[in-house]
Amino acid sequence: MSGRSADDAGAAHTGSVDIAFLQQLPKVELHVHHVGSASIEAVSTLAQRHEGSTPVPTNPTALADYFRFTDFAHFIEVYLSVVDLLRTPDDLWTLTHQVGTDLAAQNVRYAELTLTPYTSIVRGIPAEAYLEAVEDARRRVEAETGLVLRWIFDVPGESGVEAADVTLDVALRLRPDALVGFGLGGPEVGVPRPQFARHFDAARAAGLRSVPHAGESTGPQTIRDAIEHLGAERIGHGIAAAQDPELMALLAERGIVLEVCPTSNVCTRSVPSLAEHPLPTLVAAGVPVTINSDDPPMFGTTLSREYAVAADLLGLDRAGVVDLARAAVDASFAPESVTAALRAELDAVDA
Repeated sequence: MSGRSADDAGAAHTGSVDIAFLQQLPKVELHVHHVGSASIEAVSTLAQRHEGSTPVPTNPTALADYFRFTDFAHFIEVYLSVVDLLRTPDDLWTLTHQVGTDLAAQNVRYAELTLTPYTSIVRGIPAEAYLEAVEDARRRVEAETGLVLRWIFDVPGESGVEAADVTLDVALRLRPDALVGFGLGGPEVGVPRPQFARHFDAARAAGLRSVPHAGESTGPQTIRDAIEHLGAERIGHGIAAAQDPELMALLAERGIVLEVCPTSNVCTRSVPSLAEHPLPTLVAAGVPVTINSDDPPMFGTTLSREYAVAADLLGLDRAGVVDLARAAVDASFAPESVTAALRAELDAVDA
C-alpha cells in the first residue's frame, strides 16, 4: 500500500476560486494540531538537535517522504515520532512560535490550536514549564503578527484514562489564560468515548468547551457517543455522520458543528479520494461545518488550500467561500471583540 500526499489527494487543484483570493481571505482555524503543524523546516531543526536518538530524518527532502502515510495507524506512528522531538521547553517554544507565524502568514486571524500536554509531560517536561513555554510563545506571536491564539487541551485517547486524568489536572489546576476547550484525539478504534465522560463533565463544569474527535476513522456511533457522553459542542472531523441520515438531522437540529479537514481524510485513508469526500452530503443535509487543515505540513496542505478544496467540492463562488469563513467565526470560542472585528472584515470582503 502506497502513501498519499496532498497532491495525490488533489488538494493542489483550486478550481472555482483562485488561491490568491483564498490566501488573502481573513480566516479562522478551529481544528489544527500543535505538533502536526510543525513545518518541514521546524521538524528538520528539531531532528538535528536530537540527531542520533530519533528516526525522524534531518534532511527536508527525506522528511517529505517520511510524511507519506500508508494508513491512519502509520500516521499516528509518524506523528508520535515528531512528538518525541519536543524534549525541552525551548523545543516547545520554537515549535509554538513557528506554528503561530505560519498561520499568520496565511491571513489566519484567530486559531484554536490543539495541544496535547500529556505527551510532553510523560516525556519529562514539567507541566508548569510546558505551559510557560507555549504561553510565552503565544504572546510573542500575537505581539508580532496580531494572530489571536487560543488552546484546546487534547487527551490522547490511546493512552487511556491516565492521560485524561493528567490532562484534566493540568487544565483545571494550572489553567492558562488562553485555554478555551477540552478535546479527545488519537486513534478512534478501540478507544470508547464513554470512558472519558467524567473528565469532560469536570472540564465543562469549569467552563471549558467540549470538542472531541469522533467519526473520522470509525462509524457514526462514535459521534453519537461523543454527543451523549462527552457533551460535544463541536466534533473533530465527524465525517462518518454522512452514513446516517438521522444523525445528520440531529447535528443540524442541535447546531453541532463538524470540523471538516478534507485533505487529511484522504491522506489518512479515512476516505478513498477527494471526489468521494462526504462534505457535500453533510452540507446538503444542513449539518453545520467549518473547513480546517488538521496537520497541514504532514499532509502537504494549508488552510487556504483546504478552502480551495471545499470550494470545488461544494461548487462555491467567492461569496460562498466568505460564508464558509463566517461559519468558522460563528463556531469559534473567540472573544466577542475578536468575532466582531472578523465579521466586519468579512463583510468588507463580501462588499
